Amino acid sequence: MPARELQEQLNTLREQLEQNPPLSEAERDDLHALMQQIELELELETKTKDSSLADGVNLAVERFEIEHPAIAGTLRNIVQTLGNIGI
Repeated sequence: MPARELQEQLNTLREQLEQNPPLSEAERDDLHALMQQIELELELETKTKDSSLADGVNLAVERFEIEHPAIAGTLRNIVQTLGNIGI
């Protein structure tokens, strides 16, 4: 089930953030905001495509891929799962 997979990926991202990587407060806030958007989509089980959510996660991937490759990898997995469930 893709929704469960997405929740697991969010949990992985949350665990990575709890390890306190060297992120600015703005970067940390942006990641938390993205996570909240994704969790809201899961709760609502929206069947309509929300490209702005996927676009936001893709922008976060670009932002973190050089300095925080583990976070960027988890975000890439989230983008893939969002696509798989039609969001």
